[in-house]
Amino acid sequence: MLRVGLLLAAFAIGATSIVVVTEEQTHDKIIDNERQTLLNAINAVIAQDSYNNEIITDTLLLPAQSELATKEATTVYRARNGNTPVAVALTAIAPNGYNGKIKLLVGIGYDGSLTGVRVINHKETPGLGDKIDAKKADWIFTFNGLSLTQPQQSRWKVKKDGGQFDQFTGATITPRAVVSAVKKSLLYFDSHRDELFALTETK
Repeated sequence: MLRVGLLLAAFAIGATSIVVVTEEQTHDKIIDNERQTLLNAINAVIAQDSYNNEIITDTLLLPAQSELATKEATTVYRARNGNTPVAVALTAIAPNGYNGKIKLLVGIGYDGSLTGVRVINHKETPGLGDKIDAKKADWIFTFNGLSLTQPQQSRWKVKKDGGQFDQFTGATITPRAVVSAVKKSLLYFDSHRDELFALTETK
């Protein structure tokens, strides 16, 4: 009986150890996957070969900003090549999408030009407003390389409003909201460039 009890105890300890190890491995895998997903999103708006720092840890916690329409603190990711600032990836909100707010990740180079824009969350109508999604259409790529001077600020509108950017057939509200949010992101960056690249990191 004693022997059976010892065997059961040993089995229980062994099973518990396996569960603990498995949970730790699963947790580590989840963390790695989340990190890679974040890195992929950043590299979609800032070219990976343009920087050599650990961009996920070279960050700045930005309080809610009315210019970016953010209601809570967001993280700014800073790209550097050595000690030379390259670009930032920041979060902006287009609050007036057709079906609600549209969350953007905006990449802006140190010179003030856009390195990329991606929609990371939206509820726009499939087949119409969802053309802002890079997986659905190439419209979002039209921002690449643009700045506050190219085009002129007065041209940062959809064509229906006298601007440069295409609207979608049957869906003007969505692209109008995104264009406005991207322009405001550039204006914010232009006013806060030095602060955004200050050599402080969040931990």
